[in-house]
Amino acid sequence: MTAEIIFKAFPNLTETQRKQIEALDVLYRDWNAKINVISRKDIDNLFVHHVLHSFGIAKVIEFAPDSSILDVGTGGGFPGIPLAILFPKCQFVLEDSIGKKIRVATAVAEAIGLKNVEAIHRNVIEEKRKFDFVVSRAVMNTTDLAKLVGKNISKTQRNSLQNGLICLKGGDLTEELKPFGNKVKVWNLSDFFEDEFFETKKVTYLPF
Repeated sequence: MTAEIIFKAFPNLTETQRKQIEALDVLYRDWNAKINVISRKDIDNLFVHHVLHSFGIAKVIEFAPDSSILDVGTGGGFPGIPLAILFPKCQFVLEDSIGKKIRVATAVAEAIGLKNVEAIHRNVIEEKRKFDFVVSRAVMNTTDLAKLVGKNISKTQRNSLQNGLICLKGGDLTEELKPFGNKVKVWNLSDFFEDEFFETKKVTYLPF
C-alpha cells in the first residue's frame, strides 16, 4: 500500500508534507526490524492502519496555529507524528512509558525534519503542563484516561472545538461512553475513508 491513499484523502498537502509522509515507510520498516513498535504482520499496512488512521482526527478538527497537543501512549509516534506533519504550526508532545518506543518516535521525527515534536519517556501521571488537546489511540478506557489528563487541559480556548480529549477508538463504545451521556461526540471514520479497515473505527471527543 502506497502513500497515494493518503494523498487522495488529503489532496491539499504541500510537497514537504508529501515527502515526509512517503519517508515514513522506510523509516518505520528499518526501526521495526530493531524495535517492534508495529506488529510485523501490519507493517505493510502502515499508511492505512497507522498514518491515515491518525489523520482521522484531522477530519473532525483543524487545529489552530500555536495549539499544543499531548499524545498519550504514543508508541512509535501515532497519532502524534502524522498530526505533526499535517499541522506544522502546532506543537506536539509525544509521551510513552516505554523508553524504546520513544526512541523510535524521536528518531522518525528527526529524520523527516519535524521541528514541532517533543518525544518524552514519561508516564502521563507525571506530566504537569497544560495543552489545548490530549489525543490518544486506543490507549485505555475513556473514563480512566479522562481522570489522568483532566489536569493537563488548558482553560485558554483557541480552537473551533472546546479544549478536551480526542481519541481514536474501535468497536462498540456504548458501555465505555455511557458515563459521559450527551457530552461526548463520536464520528465514524467510515464516513471519511473508504477502506474496510475503518468500518468499526471512530473518533471520540470529550470537551473539558
